[in-house]
Amino acid sequence: MAESTFDVVVVGGGPGGYVCAIRAAQLGFKVACVEKRGTLGGTCLNVGCIPSKALLAASEKYEEAAHGLAKFGIKVGNVELDLPGMLAHKDKVVKDNVGGIEFLFKKNKITWLKGAGTITSGTTVEVEGVGAVTASKAIVIATGSDVTPLPGLTIDEKRVVSSTGALELPEVPKRLVVIGGGVIGLELGSVWGRLGAQVTVIEYLDRVLPTMDGEISKQAQRIFAKQGMTFKLGAKVTGANVSETGVSLSVEPAAGGAAETVEADVVLVAIGRRAYTQGLGLDAVGVALDERGRVKVGHRFETNVPGIYAIGDVIEGPMLAHKAEEDGVALAELLAGQKGHVNYDLVPGVVYTWPEVAAVGKTEEELKAAGVAYKTGKFPFTANGRARASGTTDGFVKILADATTDKVLGVHLLGPNVSEMVAELVLAMEFSASAEDIARTCHAHPTLSEATKEAALAVDGRPLHI
Repeated sequence: MAESTFDVVVVGGGPGGYVCAIRAAQLGFKVACVEKRGTLGGTCLNVGCIPSKALLAASEKYEEAAHGLAKFGIKVGNVELDLPGMLAHKDKVVKDNVGGIEFLFKKNKITWLKGAGTITSGTTVEVEGVGAVTASKAIVIATGSDVTPLPGLTIDEKRVVSSTGALELPEVPKRLVVIGGGVIGLELGSVWGRLGAQVTVIEYLDRVLPTMDGEISKQAQRIFAKQGMTFKLGAKVTGANVSETGVSLSVEPAAGGAAETVEADVVLVAIGRRAYTQGLGLDAVGVALDERGRVKVGHRFETNVPGIYAIGDVIEGPMLAHKAEEDGVALAELLAGQKGHVNYDLVPGVVYTWPEVAAVGKTEEELKAAGVAYKTGKFPFTANGRARASGTTDGFVKILADATTDKVLGVHLLGPNVSEMVAELVLAMEFSASAEDIARTCHAHPTLSEATKEAALAVDGRPLHI
């Protein structure tokens, strides 16, 4: 490589890293991105968000074809699963997406340095197979996160799999045990459950989706149970016997008690993710980490070492691709002397099960703990014309507003396509909207988003259609 000096060197080509690189290039910086994976896009595009959503979409279509079309007056013959074809669809989606990032790098004249990067000072990165490169303005750590392992259970990506292995199962397991009742576990459990697996979810806490609003969490669990999922809550895995034919798990109550044995053909470990900071040379250059192994940064994403910054999953905050992207844009703009900023109070969270779950802002539990007086407005999709027409009436929209000012403090949605509906509410909250502001906004009819308007009306006790 002839060129070895850049303004900005980004270590990591995932959503945070590649977006930071693109925005920095747009702002006139000479940019290099260090990525050891053979493709750009990081975990999200290669073995995370994108492939899982491809399988979720495909499995939803299979489920609908096999069991859901008759109610619409559509008769189909014997529906068969072509698992290799479904996995091929997933692989093509991934290939097209990561290829798109390569195109954007070329368009923006970003240099992709292919190899593992080690930070050797506040201005230099040693890239395997390339050599030393210099960053005159900033080194950005954007290496993302990795699967959190479960002590005593070795992930072999065959019988005991991570989210990565769960995207590549060669056949549908008869019995799939998911350890962890969070987003990843429920999404991938939904995929294989629709395709025929008997899915059991083991969760240490007393409910699934423990970071979500409690009412949403309980209702979602009831719906998932109707879909065939079995739940063991307040339970922990204390041992495992893995053989060529399956896995025997020892499961005990989290509070203590007698153990039981749970048999599985495949076990998915989905207990969370941890910042990926190993092998970057951070100890040698003195970059400070917190107690959870995340990079400590200030309000401008700066570390304690001048010239080194960090964004995305490696710093404090929700481990979400869109949060990482916002970090990347904000940092690039700050480096250019602009006013980059991320409102971490309004980062939406989404679960891509069916029905979907989406949320932004405070939960009822958080408001109660803080002693905030609030009003609640709810509207069920059973009373929404578009939901009835499409046969997707599970769930509801819930809006929490300040009891005095009516300012919207939190919104929680369970239902069809709420991953798209939540954006309106994030925007409203960014502008400090009141529930009345949303209620007085004209929504097209018939649409699912009318449920949002009705929930806002319900805050004031005056919904129109229930």
